[in-house]
Amino acid sequence: MQATFFEQNRRAVANSVRGGVIVLSAYRGQQSQNDMAHRFQQEANFWYLTGIDHPDWLLILDTVNGDEWLVGPRIDAVHETFDGSLSAEQATVTSGIKKVISKDEATPLLRKLAKKHTVAYTVDHPPYASRFNFSMNPNISHNKKMLERTFESVIDCQKDIAKLRAIKQTPEILAIQNAVDLTVDGFNTVKAQLDSAKYEYELEAEFSYMFKRNGGWNHAYDPIIASAKNACTLHYNANTSLLRAKKLVLMDVGARVDGYAADITRTYVKGAPSKRQIAVHAAVEAAHYDIIQLLTPGLFVEEYANLVDRRMKQALLEVGLLKSTDDDETYRTYFPHAISHGLGIDVHDSLGGATQLQPGMVVTVEPGIYIPEEGIGIRIEDDILITDKGYKNLSSKLSTSLA
Repeated sequence: MQATFFEQNRRAVANSVRGGVIVLSAYRGQQSQNDMAHRFQQEANFWYLTGIDHPDWLLILDTVNGDEWLVGPRIDAVHETFDGSLSAEQATVTSGIKKVISKDEATPLLRKLAKKHTVAYTVDHPPYASRFNFSMNPNISHNKKMLERTFESVIDCQKDIAKLRAIKQTPEILAIQNAVDLTVDGFNTVKAQLDSAKYEYELEAEFSYMFKRNGGWNHAYDPIIASAKNACTLHYNANTSLLRAKKLVLMDVGARVDGYAADITRTYVKGAPSKRQIAVHAAVEAAHYDIIQLLTPGLFVEEYANLVDRRMKQALLEVGLLKSTDDDETYRTYFPHAISHGLGIDVHDSLGGATQLQPGMVVTVEPGIYIPEEGIGIRIEDDILITDKGYKNLSSKLSTSLA
């Protein structure tokens, strides 16, 4: 992405709020083991406005006067030697922000701004964060508390940014398509090697090799290579089980290219499929294509969900897992997740609270049927761009066939 992309995003966000100052924090690096950190992944909103992919930076925007600053972190000589750093010059080239200041300069600057502006906007943790089974990155709450000590009012502007991020610009669509294309190539390579592979991790390794060999790209999320009953654990990612003949293998994988994610799922069989496997896969596949056909700009999200429920209940009826369309409990037992989510910088990108699908949105379509008692888990997932007249399946080149 060019600096002009991030400059345009900052102008759009500044125009979406009612005056005041916007102050966003980058993520902090997180511990992996003892004295080692995990590979760094930037906070998506901060990256969307700056392109900076390093920890502990700060963005300050004066939305009234149009002034903008980047605040660099304090890095001592030891960490500079071991981990390196991003220079002020590099930060300017990446972001287009000319004023790069130190942490020590930031404090008096914010106090000065607080005399002119009573409101500071920032991004807080999502309201549903309490449902997560992991710790949130501390920089977000630290930044908010710092602003609360400085400004009269601190407002979460995450929804404002989410509305902008939900409608993908041309460079973003290109990046997503490139990520999808690379992922499709990975699937085709791995499918050809399925019969000779012995363990799930061998298939994961092939995807990783493909991504790295073709541009040095990484996975957008921990890949799921789930054979047999493992596929009924939706976010299974141990990828260590033996691949057995005549068993299904669900693969949910996506590359990250230029900051944007792909998210594709296919379910294959090692060897010859059984009649039952063929029947369940056919039910999911038919539902998958029918649901994609529903997508059109202006479709209400609630209506979409209701139509999907009706179609997926039909699929479960076809394979004998549901006796009545009124039995929602059994329905959710065999199809326990949502049909779609946004896709972009985050794998689960927000649609900005939209009630209707809009041109420029990119969403997944991922129906599935999971039958733990039979050791069957099947999901098919494509990445779909909503267009002015309908949709474009960005991953349509990848076959959905079982074998």
